[in-house]
Amino acid sequence: MGTRFIHLSDHRLFSGALVLAFLVALALPGQTLSAQETGADEDVTYTRDVAPIIQQNCQICHRPSSVAPMSFMEYRDVRRYARRIKDQVARRLMPPYHYDTGNGIQELKNDWRLSEEEIETIVAWVDAGTPEGDLADMPEPMVWRDELMWQQEERLGPPDHVIKTDPFDVPAQGADTWWRPIVPTNLTTERWIRAMEVRPSIPGRQVVHHANPKLLRKDEEGEYQPLGNLSEYAMGKIGEIVPSDAARLLKPDDKIEWDTHYYPMGFDAPGDQIELGIWFYPEGYEPEFTQNLKLYPLQGDIFLEPGGTSMTQGFYRWDHPVRMDSFQPHGHVHLHGMSIRAIYPDGKQELLSMVTDFDARWHHSYIFDDDKSPMLPTGTVLVMTGWYENSADNPLTDSEMFFARGSRTVDEMSHAWIAVTHLDEEGYERITAEREAKSKVTSDDRDGSR
Repeated sequence: MGTRFIHLSDHRLFSGALVLAFLVALALPGQTLSAQETGADEDVTYTRDVAPIIQQNCQICHRPSSVAPMSFMEYRDVRRYARRIKDQVARRLMPPYHYDTGNGIQELKNDWRLSEEEIETIVAWVDAGTPEGDLADMPEPMVWRDELMWQQEERLGPPDHVIKTDPFDVPAQGADTWWRPIVPTNLTTERWIRAMEVRPSIPGRQVVHHANPKLLRKDEEGEYQPLGNLSEYAMGKIGEIVPSDAARLLKPDDKIEWDTHYYPMGFDAPGDQIELGIWFYPEGYEPEFTQNLKLYPLQGDIFLEPGGTSMTQGFYRWDHPVRMDSFQPHGHVHLHGMSIRAIYPDGKQELLSMVTDFDARWHHSYIFDDDKSPMLPTGTVLVMTGWYENSADNPLTDSEMFFARGSRTVDEMSHAWIAVTHLDEEGYERITAEREAKSKVTSDDRDGSR
């Protein structure tokens, strides 16, 4: 049913801008599909067919005290917004998970997208006049928790360790502000990281544009050097999960530099602190490989005149084999899409991932399934392409203004967050062979069942 495994259990999770986001999204006009065009069965009812889809995919946000401006807990509420729901679902704008269908690798963990069957069911139900159906068919109501929790706590329990920023006073009015405190880890022994999550405080989460904990470690001369990001927080994101054969090391004398970007939202947020929750592997665990998360920049001018477009592109090549575990495009309100393509040493090219309808209000780390994450041999070139649009069709911008690259909220950005597991040649060959063997068994089983 498209169930999401990580629940947004805190109704104060997102900024006030998201309320506007939901209102805009549900009000946007657009081309929709009819039941006849989708080929769906018109004999559908709310209680039997639609309610399970709404429960599993919509009520997580569309419920009292959550982030959406309208509740979908009752039939009458869903019926009221039925045509808008049909429009947004048919155009794959809701649920807000903007990974392309049909372009690039499709097997993802925690995939929010509705199936074609679910979309056809909603379209057919609306076109049939939104019949309620037999109340005996209604599934049991979902039980939603409103207490403040870590998003990954439901699966992993509370974090094993928490690292906080120093307090910072965010004023009600003003311009973009950057806060970069350096804090100790307060660990006593080396530990390998299994998962991470950044959690802004309350009401701080409404004024945090981004919060990126950077890992600092001493070199041979005793000077602290940056080793990349442990995680990255932006609106809509939940955190990082490391594959089971890899990990990230955290040492007692490491430090965390918090790259925090605040944007005043009209109210004082005194003493704001942002937390990094960390889940560790058991003591004594030794990973086979290490993984890291990095910002990979895309070069080129971003100059958007009124009604104009722009494009950026970046290239990267490793000197050893790697496995690409996740991809997250990053830009602001003018980024329309981003793609990642691999050019292999033998000249073969492959589209790995594409997001065509990027939405800065919903940042997702698109995490590939374990057996589908791209295996990139030594010498593979990664080509990242981003494209931008400053048009009247974009409800989040003033298309009569000029915009350019910069760090402010009103400026534009162009980079990709990519988590990579670093392999040796032996590990690359072994994992590749294991995948091929598993794929052959699956293929043989499928052929044998015919």
